[in-house]
Amino acid sequence: MISRLILFIAAMMMAAPLHAERVRDLGSFQGVRSNQLTGYGIVVGLDGTGDDTLEYLTQAMKGVSGRMGLQLPPGVAPGLKNAAAVLVTADLPAFAKPGQRIDITVSAIGKAKSLRGGALILTPMYGADGQIYAMAQGNLAVGGLGIAAKDGSQLSVNIPTTGRIAEGASVERAVSTGFEKAPLLRYNLNTADFLTAQRVRDAINTRFPGMAAAEDAVTVALRLPDGADTRSSILAAVEMIDVTPAEAAARVIVNSRTGTVVINNAVRLSPAAVSHGKLTVRIDEKPRVSQPAPFSNGQTTVTPNSNISAEEEKAHVAMLKGGTSLSKIVDALNLLGVTPSDLVAILEALKQSGALKAEMVVI
Repeated sequence: MISRLILFIAAMMMAAPLHAERVRDLGSFQGVRSNQLTGYGIVVGLDGTGDDTLEYLTQAMKGVSGRMGLQLPPGVAPGLKNAAAVLVTADLPAFAKPGQRIDITVSAIGKAKSLRGGALILTPMYGADGQIYAMAQGNLAVGGLGIAAKDGSQLSVNIPTTGRIAEGASVERAVSTGFEKAPLLRYNLNTADFLTAQRVRDAINTRFPGMAAAEDAVTVALRLPDGADTRSSILAAVEMIDVTPAEAAARVIVNSRTGTVVINNAVRLSPAAVSHGKLTVRIDEKPRVSQPAPFSNGQTTVTPNSNISAEEEKAHVAMLKGGTSLSKIVDALNLLGVTPSDLVAILEALKQSGALKAEMVVI
């Protein structure tokens, strides 16, 4: 019933006509994106929930103590139950400048049971090119909770081995995008479509004649004058231009795990008749025991006794006319009273018969 309701709601939502969207909502400009940063660090101050005997944690702690002027004697392996080795990750926003702050995520990589109450020691954050782009440090905010008793019983709420530090990293290096000098700035659609790319090109050229050219189904190249200020003004106007995207390709999405089916408004059917019924076969085994009379020297025997019955529910036949719209498909399938799993089987059969003019996507 829930899945059928979802199907109906999706049908009503997708039946609405297409409307104009802003250029900024259909795609993004090449190079104007975030960059991933990663670092290896140490969280200290834990209440006995750290990594304990992790060798690479011990080596890292020796390096940290050495930078602070404290040299540990050779052969000494300190117990570090109050520390944990972690990976630090962050996204460096486009045009981020030195001195700005970004959020970071800290995740344990060893045997630490919880990072709650810990503090991250100064950690360099590296980009894909191996350069340091930020430095991270601060107190963790952990939403999870982990508790262990002496008898071995444990209780975990959410994930206590991952935490965040709001504005926990300071940007040290800016990423060069070539925004102010590149001869062409490319705009990439989120979904490839030749018609949508042409409409974006035409809308931009209507506002700025001769500026845009479509390169393929995804990319529209913009030829802009030099200068960061001039380009910023032009792109601010381009992003707010309204464009009506092309109608999506006919597609049926099937979630095999939950039985949810979503059909978009572009789906059409050739003439077809659908009959759906259910056959139930039941076999009951009730063996009979034959007991001999007393002192007859007979043997107890078991006689098989099977009862087979078959029951077929009355099937409904639904006629689907050629060019049937989404609302008619939903009405016909509801008339059959099908379950989510049966609905998937019917759609697959229609696809195999050639009556369903759509792409079937199973997730």
